[in-house]
Amino acid sequence: MDNNEFNGGNSLMLKICAFIVDKRNLFFLIYAILCIFSAISRNWVSVENQLAEYLPESSETWQGLKLMEKEFTTYGSVKVMVANIDIDQALLIKDDIENIDGVFSCEVDDSEDHYNDGCALFNITFDYDEKEEICLDLLEQVKKYFDRYDYYLSTTLGDTQSELIDKEMSVISIIVVIVVVAVLLLTSQAYAEVPVLLLTFGSAALVQMGTNFLLGTISFVSDSVTIVLQLALSVDYAVIFLNRYKEEHESLPYREACIMALSKSIPEICGSSLTTIGGLVAMLFMQFGIGRDMGIVLIKAILLSLLSVFLLMPGIIMIFAGLMEKTQHKNFIPKIPFVGKFAYATRYIIAPAFIVTIIVASRISAGTPYVYGYSQITPPLINEVQKAQNMQDENFNSDNMVALVFPSGDYDKEKKLIEDLLAQDCVTKVTGLANTEALNGYTLTDKLTPRQFSELLNIDYEIAELVYTAYAVNDEDYAKVVNGLAGYKVPLIDMFMFVYKEVDEGYVTLSDELMDKLENANTMMNFAKKQLQGEEYSRILVFLSLPQESDETFAFLEKMHTMAEKYYDEDKIYVVGESVSQYDLKKCFGRDNKVTGIISILAVLVVLLFTFKSAGMPVLLIAVIQGCIWINFSIPAIEHDNLFFLGYLIVSSIQMGANIDYAIVIAGRYTELRAGMGKKEAIINTMNLSFPTIITSGTMLAVAGTLIGKMTSDCAIYGIGKCLGRGTIISILITMFVLPQILLVGDKIIELTAFVMNMPMQAEARSGSMRIDGLIRGHVDGNLYGTFHGIVRGKINAFIDNNDVKELDESNELSNDATTEEG
Repeated sequence: MDNNEFNGGNSLMLKICAFIVDKRNLFFLIYAILCIFSAISRNWVSVENQLAEYLPESSETWQGLKLMEKEFTTYGSVKVMVANIDIDQALLIKDDIENIDGVFSCEVDDSEDHYNDGCALFNITFDYDEKEEICLDLLEQVKKYFDRYDYYLSTTLGDTQSELIDKEMSVISIIVVIVVVAVLLLTSQAYAEVPVLLLTFGSAALVQMGTNFLLGTISFVSDSVTIVLQLALSVDYAVIFLNRYKEEHESLPYREACIMALSKSIPEICGSSLTTIGGLVAMLFMQFGIGRDMGIVLIKAILLSLLSVFLLMPGIIMIFAGLMEKTQHKNFIPKIPFVGKFAYATRYIIAPAFIVTIIVASRISAGTPYVYGYSQITPPLINEVQKAQNMQDENFNSDNMVALVFPSGDYDKEKKLIEDLLAQDCVTKVTGLANTEALNGYTLTDKLTPRQFSELLNIDYEIAELVYTAYAVNDEDYAKVVNGLAGYKVPLIDMFMFVYKEVDEGYVTLSDELMDKLENANTMMNFAKKQLQGEEYSRILVFLSLPQESDETFAFLEKMHTMAEKYYDEDKIYVVGESVSQYDLKKCFGRDNKVTGIISILAVLVVLLFTFKSAGMPVLLIAVIQGCIWINFSIPAIEHDNLFFLGYLIVSSIQMGANIDYAIVIAGRYTELRAGMGKKEAIINTMNLSFPTIITSGTMLAVAGTLIGKMTSDCAIYGIGKCLGRGTIISILITMFVLPQILLVGDKIIELTAFVMNMPMQAEARSGSMRIDGLIRGHVDGNLYGTFHGIVRGKINAFIDNNDVKELDESNELSNDATTEEG
């Protein structure tokens, strides 16, 4: 083939590919700049660690959290359990901690809530909102103080959990890379192919991480697993291009082989990627935002991998081309004719048995025990944060706390609601302004007359009357001033804060003793009020003896709403907490499960219809992979193994989008070979030719998923990894040992449901040297029937599909022998 064909170009695609190969130094420069920028910008990515932030805006949890952020102050707090100390030591520690500047309080006493079996539990509260940076400084001071003790600390401050997960995923990524290198060494034909593939993927992975900042904030799940999944899902694209290059190089020099390989790989790789992207698109329609977040990040990862293969890899191949020839080695992947023979012999047994199996699996998988929080899942690793929490839970009761938010302004209603809640057996404690003790048995919201107020503070009654008169005037309640103040009652917290304001502004002067008492009371009341009462809403903290997640818990959450509706409008009541978040997630799951399942199947179905131009083939392939999904999720149902719901939503989409590629490889080969040979011979050759591709890609994804599932302490990531690894292994086994039988039995159905008419082919008579790419039926110095890629030198009289024949100039003839390869 002469250079004019590439440079002058009969094909726009060839012209574009020639530009990419010839201008490789330009693309090297572009990628070098992108990689340097990405190495810096990856630190700009903001990561969200709270699952509740991804609930839909219509959910009670999301609305309640946003309202509480606006209305209330949540002070930074820490729980520290110290083992092997007596109560006297604990009280001395309490004094030391309270002397730290910025610590508001440190609670510990000899009750079973704070001291048990030689262990003391300290509840430390800082004097700052948990969002303020100073809380992290105070946290470090607290840790430093307790270093001398055997202590276990838990807090919501900082990103300790996220940092630990990052470390785990770094280890997993290194191991996955080692496994990938090992697999590539076994499946490649030259040692120098490995750096070509790793450089291509490494560049795509770095650019992927560096461009995440464009999305603003991504979830901790996406941040943790995307790189490993990107490698497992998209390494196939580089392998396809490299294999195509080796085919072309059998008859073409480096440059021309690279150009021709790229022109043929682009449509092939794009077609392969569409099924994966189609499966991921389903995640974009999830109500639960982590699905959308992960779908966007993974689709971006695949697109960047495609660009890396199309723009960067050709130049890398040109650099390593000579070295690849010098480092060729034996291909260690064996032929497996026994699989095809087994398939042909068992086609009427395995195919019907599989239909029965997936029907049973669909029923069993419907009973998978999904959970929506972490409390009922034990991950394979326990990190320091989890260990500390577990130690605290083992030694001290840990009640399930939820917040009930309602309109403020009526302390009497609040008090009645608290009494109603305390009457419930499952409520152990309620904290609100209306039941928080202030002084001498009075609560913060108890209404006192001037006489009661004077007795409480031990001041003259006349002074109390003056204060109440000033309060009434300030409140524009002049009737009380005129008719007398003897029966005028004001909530204690309101009166204390009014008096403090008057003193602070210089209108009232008190004795030093009374001023100290007022200062202390004001500090405590302000602290309580900021947490429990906002401008428009109040909240009470309800502690339950119920588990975080159970049908009984979810039923009581509904009951809390009913109880609050006796006093407040239904649309102004919010219950917020871990249990409510999990209840909202359960509601999301029902809808997301149906939507992702339907959309992933439809998206993949559309791609397959255009790929195979048959209605029967896509249905068969989707049925096989959907069967694999049902079998995958039947296992936790049989084992009664709780599964975090996110694992199903994400893995089922990935399994449908990515694992179906294995089925496409086998079905595509079989369709091609079946045109020129019998069923038995076609399926034997199909399995021989498909095995290297499936074992390469499948091993990487299976290992990546399994390692994620075995080496993480996060329950969500653990569920995704475990299900993905197991699902990929199941998909490999089914496509290798069940799909062939289904194709053999369904052969007639596929043929009858084809909707592309075969146009009559015109016979061509030629002689000389020529390159042919396509289906040949006829005489070429002998009879051939099959898909042909190569050079012919001699005479030809045959039907040639698509008329894809290029005559070669004898002076530039690249091969004297015809080279054939079955597609």
